[in-house]
Amino acid sequence: MSQSPPMLPRRHFLALGGVAAGAAILAAEPASATSASTDRITLTGYAFKLGVASGDPMPDGVVLWTRLAPDPLALDGLGGMPDRAVQVRWEVAEDERFRRVVRRGVERATAEWGHSVHAEVHGLRPDREYWYRFRVADQVSPVGRTRTAPRPGAALQSLTFAFASCQAYTDGYFTAFEHLAREDLDLVVHLGDYIYEGGGAGSIGRAHLPAAETFSLTDYRIRYSQYKLDPALQAAHATAPWVVAPDDHDVENNWAGDHSQPDTEPDQDPAVFRLRRAAAYQAYYENLPLRASSMPRGPEMQVYRRLKFGDLLQLDVLDTRRFRDQQLTDQSLRWDPNRQMLGAKQEAWLLAGLGASTARWNVLGNQIFAMEADHTAGAPETFGMDTWDGYAAARQRLFDGVASRGVENFLIITGDAHRSVAADLKLNFADPASRTIGTEFLGTAISSGGNGADMDQLGVTWLAENPHMKFHNAQRGYQVCHLGRHEMHTDYRVVPFVNAPGAPISTRARVHVQSGRPGVAHVSA
Repeated sequence: MSQSPPMLPRRHFLALGGVAAGAAILAAEPASATSASTDRITLTGYAFKLGVASGDPMPDGVVLWTRLAPDPLALDGLGGMPDRAVQVRWEVAEDERFRRVVRRGVERATAEWGHSVHAEVHGLRPDREYWYRFRVADQVSPVGRTRTAPRPGAALQSLTFAFASCQAYTDGYFTAFEHLAREDLDLVVHLGDYIYEGGGAGSIGRAHLPAAETFSLTDYRIRYSQYKLDPALQAAHATAPWVVAPDDHDVENNWAGDHSQPDTEPDQDPAVFRLRRAAAYQAYYENLPLRASSMPRGPEMQVYRRLKFGDLLQLDVLDTRRFRDQQLTDQSLRWDPNRQMLGAKQEAWLLAGLGASTARWNVLGNQIFAMEADHTAGAPETFGMDTWDGYAAARQRLFDGVASRGVENFLIITGDAHRSVAADLKLNFADPASRTIGTEFLGTAISSGGNGADMDQLGVTWLAENPHMKFHNAQRGYQVCHLGRHEMHTDYRVVPFVNAPGAPISTRARVHVQSGRPGVAHVSA
């Protein structure tokens, strides 16, 4: 196994040094370096305890995020902030010491949106590294590092991004994020379960706050604050731009459309559940680097979107929760042609975009796995109903559409399952000789499910019953995808434990795909 990558140059450590280090570095600058705040306010403590982040990079800019919270775990969910709007200044520079500031601006952080800041910066150069920071009153935030996307159609030789999901605070430490923050990345894609909604205490001393399941906006705000206080998560956000999409636990386990899971009271009533989803969506937006186009309006939120990176990558981010039909209880109905996973509008948008793509690699950011997965050794076959297996006809429409449009180098990256699998995507999973149209990389959890293992019984069954699966692992970690012009490979980066801090990182496997040849080419350990 390969070992942890070498430490990155010093420029990355400004983002990794935490709140205190970032504030100390910037506070030492001369007062003339910054205009005085136009909004006089007295804060009860350091306002930037939840860190900084950037996201959704475009060729001319990114969105910059922070949230003011001198008392992040305050019981009223307001983070220790007054019930008034606050002016927050931001700066973007070409160097980590901010000697070459290229953009400045002011955002109005309101109590209605949890004093979150989403500054959409424009006028930057494409495919460039930048540093950013925020100021409020006499306080300065930590420094974040970000990168703009390459210009449209630019000929790229390579691009590297990581993807991750499923970080249950109660199940384990976010050690994997410490290591991710040291990777040299152009982008991080987070595929959901950023928080978990339950009230569990776990067994490692990381009990959830509040101590009960989250339902109200106050509940969700406190839960996000707890997660975002984690220094490893802050470091990962501060080192590269993120592209994010929610999954089920960001609202409630296994929700579908306007339907909550059957065992949750009182929101089995769709009207009541929509109120809960509105609260969850608002807290999600308040705490992540999303553009105004994704600002929720009550229980509705624009999640699916398309990002392009030169001529090398088209990334289509999916919403596999909001528009799906309710999960089946009878798997014999999974081929019902009327059942929807993406909804008609999103499905048409996706296929049209894939058909028109000129990118070398076409990647779907997908929350729940698309490959078929028979869970039972021998007969009969059994499938999970929350994944695309429960929406088999919708999956077939997608795969048929990919095939008929001649989409090349089709890849799906996925979270949710707390295990890793690399698999060929088949037009007919029942026939191993059927045409392969692409490759799926299912990625494991950051911490959900506890320590995990290299192999478990489900993994043994999956590999035996599903010949399109070429690799399996059930440890914790994240994935790094290296895109080139002739080949891409995904490194499955794993930690041996999460029930205590300090775990090392290693590469469990490297899975290769060749341009123009769909499916897994080979797996190296």
